[in-house]
Order: sequence, then structure tokens, then C-alpha cells
Amino acid sequence: MSRQISILLFTLILAIFLDLGVEAKPQTCSPSGKLRGKKPPPNQCNQINDSDCCEEGKLYTTYKCSPPITKHTKAVLTINSFEKGKDGGGAAEDEERVVALSSGWFNNAKSCFQQVRITGNGRSVVAKVVDECDSTEGCDGDHDYQPPCPNNIVDASPAVWDALGVASGDRGDLKVTWSFV
Repeated sequence: MSRQISILLFTLILAIFLDLGVEAKPQTCSPSGKLRGKKPPPNQCNQINDSDCCEEGKLYTTYKCSPPITKHTKAVLTINSFEKGKDGGGAAEDEERVVALSSGWFNNAKSCFQQVRITGNGRSVVAKVVDECDSTEGCDGDHDYQPPCPNNIVDASPAVWDALGVASGDRGDLKVTWSFV
């Protein structure tokens, strides 16, 4: 009789679970909106490190989230100069191993000053999070008239690229994994 009750309870719980529309699926990060590009004023788009400029009328995808963080989170490593007057706005010197994370990973500055391990090009390096690569806004003066960042970016100083053994001429977009240390 206890086996019958167990089966009945299991069936009832399963029926309630399915009726509520609860399903097991991996966490995802869907776009949160679109942003219409504005033409930058003359000489106002920062193109250091081959950065893109916003295009008038083009729709750019925005994200408030990033993919879930794991022990080996997949990302794209991009290059950023963190020196004053360059891409990063003066948070650090280019000789420092520092990064900016996409908005979801930056998590309203909760990730700021944490250490991350980045693995790519057959090497690994530890760097400090010092900034956000904004995935929610862009195409304005505050963002150097550049589009919003994708939601899977680790934007790294030249020192991080050096530690990964990537030659200056080969820097741009590199598939990496990362995690908090």
C-alpha cells in the first residue's frame, strides 16, 4: 500500500509541476532591447584599437544580462586601453592586467576589483576587473559614440594580451574562457 501511495504522490506532484509550465532548461540571456545608432559628431568617435563607430539609424542589440558564469565561462576577449584619454577613461595604465566585463557579468559594480582568470591562446592570466563594457547603452558621448558591447565580452588591457602571448598585430577578438579566482 505504501508503494501505491508513493506512486500516487509522485504522479500528483508531476502533474502539478507540468501544469504550472515549469520546465528544466538552461539559463539563457535574451536581448533586452534595441538602440538606434546616432551619427557621431566630427572627430568624436573613439576608434582606438579599431573600435567601431555607431551608424546613423542602425539598430544595435542591448542586453541587461550575460550568459551564466561557470568555472569556464565562454567569452570573447577584446582589447581596450585603460589609460586616461583612451578607451577606458583612466582607470589604469596599459601595463596593468585589468579588464572590463559586459554589463551582466559586471553586475552593477559587484564584480569590480575582483580577480578573474582568463584562459586563451594556450595560456592563462589573472587580471583585476575595473570597469564595465556597457551592454545596455551606447552611441552617445558617454560611450565614445561606440555601439553597446555584446553580452559576452571581456575587454582587456594590452598587458593581459601580452600575458596570453598574443602578438600586437593579432589582437582583436579572441575566444577565451574565464572565471572568478
